[in-house]
Amino acid sequence: MRTVAELPRRSGLTLAALVLLLGVGAATGALWMPASQQSWYPSVGYGLPAFEAGAWWTPLTGTFLGAEPSHYLPILILVAGGLGWAERALGAWRAAAVFAAGQLFAILGAAALLAVLRPSGWSWAVELAAQYDVGPSGGAFACAAAATVTLRSPWRLRARLALGAWVGVAALFLGTLPDLEHLLGAGLALAVMPLLPRYRMPLSRPSEREWRLVAFSGLVVIGAVQVIVNLVTVDGPLGSSTASLALWGDVALDLLVIALIGHGVRRGVRLAWWGAVILALLNQVQLILLIVLFVLAGESVPGAAFAAASSVLWLAQLLVLLVARGAFRVPVRRRLRHPGGALQSAPGHAVSLLRGVGGGTLSWMSTWRGNEYLFSRALPDAAPDAVVAFQRHAGVAIALGDPIAPAGRVGAVLRDFAEASQGAGLTPCVFSASAAVRDAAPADWRSLQVAEDTLIDLPAMELRGKRWQNVRAALNRAEREGIGFRLVRLAEQPWAILAQVRAISEQWVGDKGLPEMRFTLGGVDEALDPEVWVGIAVDADGSVHGVTSWLPVYGAGGVVDGWTLDLMRRRDGGFGPVMEYLIASSALAFKEQGARFVSLSGAPLVNSSETEIGPIERVLGMMATLLEPLYGFRSLHQFKAKFNPRPEPLYLLYRDEADLPRIGIALTRAYLPDASLRDLVRAAS
Repeated sequence: MRTVAELPRRSGLTLAALVLLLGVGAATGALWMPASQQSWYPSVGYGLPAFEAGAWWTPLTGTFLGAEPSHYLPILILVAGGLGWAERALGAWRAAAVFAAGQLFAILGAAALLAVLRPSGWSWAVELAAQYDVGPSGGAFACAAAATVTLRSPWRLRARLALGAWVGVAALFLGTLPDLEHLLGAGLALAVMPLLPRYRMPLSRPSEREWRLVAFSGLVVIGAVQVIVNLVTVDGPLGSSTASLALWGDVALDLLVIALIGHGVRRGVRLAWWGAVILALLNQVQLILLIVLFVLAGESVPGAAFAAASSVLWLAQLLVLLVARGAFRVPVRRRLRHPGGALQSAPGHAVSLLRGVGGGTLSWMSTWRGNEYLFSRALPDAAPDAVVAFQRHAGVAIALGDPIAPAGRVGAVLRDFAEASQGAGLTPCVFSASAAVRDAAPADWRSLQVAEDTLIDLPAMELRGKRWQNVRAALNRAEREGIGFRLVRLAEQPWAILAQVRAISEQWVGDKGLPEMRFTLGGVDEALDPEVWVGIAVDADGSVHGVTSWLPVYGAGGVVDGWTLDLMRRRDGGFGPVMEYLIASSALAFKEQGARFVSLSGAPLVNSSETEIGPIERVLGMMATLLEPLYGFRSLHQFKAKFNPRPEPLYLLYRDEADLPRIGIALTRAYLPDASLRDLVRAAS
């Protein structure tokens, strides 16, 4: 209701234009009768015939009119989208000026161009020079193009290329009078708006990632256009194209090659770039052969119009590939695409750096198997002073937790990680980064809260008051029932204890609808690390009722500042509040050792902050609801609240929103590497 109430204030110009369109349509009957068939149509429609007849008022009378009743819905959508976007982005007065200038330039420019081309005898120009047109689409396209200058990079370039491709392809293959006007209106705004002092931006060369995206998008657009044009007969500037077996064979070959090289072009693979260049050159050779045959035979070869129009697109694609050739250096062999180089003792180097400079609550997970490492140097000849642990999934390099780096080097390390990942054809991101790392990240990176860490400050921890009532009850009950607590190194325990721990863990995994999660969630193998403490609850008969593992959190100088909770397993039918008992007992033991804090680890997809959430956060909330019956993220977060921790947000750091779908797939594979499609479908059902 608030949004609706604000529409007159924020979109008054757009609403007025829509009302005017509907009002003129109702007054003239154009809403239910074709205006183009009425006797008065030539006196209100604009075009070259109207201007030659001296009807200079037609740009005004024809702008707010539809030629056919079926045209009104797309016109209303176009005006609401183009003019409405410009009004909100540029302001009402600027949007009105852009609309008027774009509409007038589209109308007059199209008429002038056709007047110049008509004497040549070009059938397309001769036919359009005799037509009238009505509608505000030229101005609406100009508004949409003008509004793109307010977008942030890289979306500004993407939007302008997408809009330019839309109007360009339509003008090339369809070539109607409205298509020509759309091209001129959008082209004027795209050319002029960046030159205005208010919207002038420093010229910047697209990054390697943007060049790859442009080249890949160009292949997709060409393939889609070729299929669509072969399904319908079009009569564009270069002639009529009708479907034929020869044309379908040509299109099928292009589509086959695009399907083979498309993924490689998107990732910057050099061999795929060569394939795209060769395909673009072959299409130019095809056009040359058709021209030669036309000259020799004196007649147009069947399919020549389609081949000529397609060759124009391939020529543009070839220019992009040649200009962007430096972005395609990724080797075709996967084993050569390692961003971090070849260090055989990488985990040992990572541990040494972690002890030297310290890390975050998740940094010990960088020593787990399955990780790769990117080492960074402050100076080219210096020894590595920072490392990023990451995993590769679905073409994404997922850095796990905070980089292990001096505080002043975090931003530079993330830039090194992004450049190395991009050079290996991977999409970089950082998962579960702290607020400090988010603030130190490069300015063009984005952040999204994906979890919430829970910390207990041990020096101030006192099990007193009503807030700790449940925890005290668990400790007292354990004493009454003869449950004892041990803080041990699991690898040093007798076989009987270790066998029980494994059995409890396997039983817990077997009760889940999906395989055991990995990535930031360790298991018994990780708990066997000699630097990991394990808390176990054992009764008088030697039966293990529950187990927790604690990962070291190193500060600077090799001092362990705290411990992070990882493994949590309990025996079915055992001591009820065993987790409360184990966590409280472990925290008290670490407090006696002098640790400053314990982390109860992050709860994925949990956000308890009261800040306004956006659409991406809403999607994550729906995912959390879907996964709750399987893994109980929210229930786990509520359980941790018993220990009165302070929350610390954990973020996903990424470069732009276009990376998020692939990152989501990669994170799914990272957490569930052993899950099949059948497992996921069964769990969802």
